[in-house]
Amino acid sequence: MQFYMKSTGTRLSKKLLELRHLPYLWSAGIVVLTFILMSAGSQTSAVTVEPLVLRPERLPFTPEEFYIADIVDERKDRKAVAYLFPASPVLQVGATVQPVNLQGGELPALKEFVKQSLPRNPKLRPVVIRLQECMVRETTGEKGSINGRVVVRLAFDLQRESGNVRLVEYTGGAKYVRSASQRGMVEPTLRQSLAGGLQYLNTWMNNEAGRHEKLAKGIKINFIEQGNKRVDDTVHYHPSRPLTWNDFTGQPKKTSHYGASVFPGFSYHGDSEVKNGIIHLHVTLNVFMVQSSSWVKPVARDNYALNHEQRHFDIAKLVAEKFKKRIDPDNLTIEDYNSQIQYQYLEAYREMNRMQELYDSETRHSLDSVAQERWNKKIDADLQALGVKK
Repeated sequence: MQFYMKSTGTRLSKKLLELRHLPYLWSAGIVVLTFILMSAGSQTSAVTVEPLVLRPERLPFTPEEFYIADIVDERKDRKAVAYLFPASPVLQVGATVQPVNLQGGELPALKEFVKQSLPRNPKLRPVVIRLQECMVRETTGEKGSINGRVVVRLAFDLQRESGNVRLVEYTGGAKYVRSASQRGMVEPTLRQSLAGGLQYLNTWMNNEAGRHEKLAKGIKINFIEQGNKRVDDTVHYHPSRPLTWNDFTGQPKKTSHYGASVFPGFSYHGDSEVKNGIIHLHVTLNVFMVQSSSWVKPVARDNYALNHEQRHFDIAKLVAEKFKKRIDPDNLTIEDYNSQIQYQYLEAYREMNRMQELYDSETRHSLDSVAQERWNKKIDADLQALGVKK
């Protein structure tokens, strides 16, 4: 039997052809064998890098101020919770870390961990955990050992119907050294780092529950009256201290058709403190008239005109008392009471301006004595109903 080389067409004996092809066949054999070994090696690594099984942790406390209502995953890197070297008798030269997840997925595994580790009492404050970082990273150490580092970052929010309120953040972790063949300390180190975050939250809640405003369970308001006194250019309202013409120190406006003008208003300022989980608001209410902005012409200095101006002052007091009703604790929320009070104050001030304009319009700036008397009675009745006058 004879064979031909296609490239040259030269006849060769069978024996010579076999000799010349031996090196080629041997090289091909090496390639095939190498591929088989590499495939076997990769399959072995995939088998050894198994998911981490996060076990429950027996915590040395039972929460008395909170329970975990939910966990939200906010990690930037969600590909894997750990990057570990595959288990092997010794650390191979050139070995690289492999991504490892928690069994069942990170978020479900963490929720189950918290559920099994921490008692849940829905009568307490609901707290949401925002998982910002949870990772294990391994690097090569000395003499074939492996160094591991665990980092855990958690943020804790108080869950409210109006929106979650941020409370406190925790950053913790640990380091370990292991041999190439042992991965048994990886999961316990991660587990204890997570447990450390829960213990930190418990300690913080116990310390802050009675004094931190965000954790308050209710609001109480204590109103403080400015009192009957004159300070600088201001006269503060008091039912036992009516206005006198001496309080009108401003220069009369020559272009005005009116005999007198008073400048009343009201303001408030508040302080707060938390006692036993209750926010105590101390609100000082100030109804005043500004003397330098209030004036009277000599021809108008009589009791009838003074009464008309006093009623403007009374109207400011009436609206201020209604403002107090507007900011009843039942109408305020713990997380936003300050802006709610400010809003009600602005609404009350608008009401005062409307009422002042209506009063002047109906009495024609005191010229209509019948309407003036009607307003006198109405204002007195309202002041008595609100407890300002007896």
